[in-house]
Amino acid sequence: MPKSLKQKEKLLRILDILERKTDEDHYISTKDLIEELSKYDIEAERKSIYDDIDVLKNMGYDIRLSKAKDKSGYTLLSRRLDKSEIMPLVDAVACSRFITEKKSRKLIKKLEGFLSVYEAGALNRDVLVTDRIKSENESIFYVTDAVSTAIAKKVYVTFKYCEYNVDKKLVERNKGKIYKVYPLTLSWNDERYYIIGIDFERNEIRHYRCDKIKEINVTSESLKDRSLIEGFNIVNYENMTFGMYGGDKEAVTLSFPEKLCGVIIDRFGKEPTFRKLDDGIISARVNINVSPQFFGWLLGLGPEVKILGPDNVKENFKKYLKNVYDLY
Repeated sequence: MPKSLKQKEKLLRILDILERKTDEDHYISTKDLIEELSKYDIEAERKSIYDDIDVLKNMGYDIRLSKAKDKSGYTLLSRRLDKSEIMPLVDAVACSRFITEKKSRKLIKKLEGFLSVYEAGALNRDVLVTDRIKSENESIFYVTDAVSTAIAKKVYVTFKYCEYNVDKKLVERNKGKIYKVYPLTLSWNDERYYIIGIDFERNEIRHYRCDKIKEINVTSESLKDRSLIEGFNIVNYENMTFGMYGGDKEAVTLSFPEKLCGVIIDRFGKEPTFRKLDDGIISARVNINVSPQFFGWLLGLGPEVKILGPDNVKENFKKYLKNVYDLY
C-alpha cells in the first residue's frame, strides 16, 4: 500500500488502538502508540501523534493525557456504549432462548468490541435469564457494574438494602444496616436483576434485588471459607427458588399425568428422575426451596399435580390452602 494511503489510515488506527487498549485503568504512551502503529506498517513520529490526538479531541472524543507514574499516557474515556450499558446487553443475548448459540457468540463478540480488551474480559461470568428485565431506574447499572468487578476480583461487596413503604418509597431496611456479601453471580429472574452470594453474617447463600441496593462498595476482602460454594450450582439454585423467594430446602416428590412432563422439565430441567406409576401417572423427586411462591405455582397447575412427600411439606400445603380458603 502506498505510504500516503497508510498515513490516511493512521488516524483510524489510533482511534482503534485507544478503544481496544485503554480504559479508566489502562493508559498507552506515545512510544507504545508508535509501536502499535508499526504493526500495520504505519510510520509515525511523536509530533504527528500529538497532532492526531488533537484532531480526535476536536472531533469530540474524550481523550485524556496523564503524566502520573502509575498511569502515564493517553486513555479514551467516553465510548459509544460503556461497560455498565454493555453488561445487560451481553447477558440478554447470551441467555435468550430464541437466539442460537452460534449467533449469540457472534453478537457478544460485536458487543465486546465497544470495550477495551481488559473490560471485555470481565464480562465472562455465569448469568441466568428467565425473563426479560425491565429496569426501574439507572442505579441498577452502577450496582451490577460494582458486583461484576467484585466477582472478577473475588472479593466482598457491602451495601444498604431497602424495601418499599406505604408511600411507595424505598427506605433502608433494618435501620440502615450494612450488608456484606460475597457475590457468586448476577441473575435475571422475574424481570429483576439479583445478586446471588454468601451473606457474611448468616454464612449462607442468599439473593438480593439489585434495584433495592444502595451505597454499594467493592471491598478488598476475599472469601476465606469456600466450603459453602463447593459444588454450588447456579442452575439448581434458580430452579429451586420460586419467584426468588427463599425457603427451607426440601427434596419433594410430586405426582402428575404424563402430559405435564414438559411443565416439570421447563421448571426444573432434565435432572429430576421420572418414574412411571399406575394409569399414566408420573412421579418426580425435585429439590425445592419450599415457600408460598412454590405452593402458588403448584396450585396453578390444578388438582392433577399432587405432593407425595415429605409429610411436613404436605401439611404446610394444606395450611396454605386453608388460609387462602378462609379469606373467602
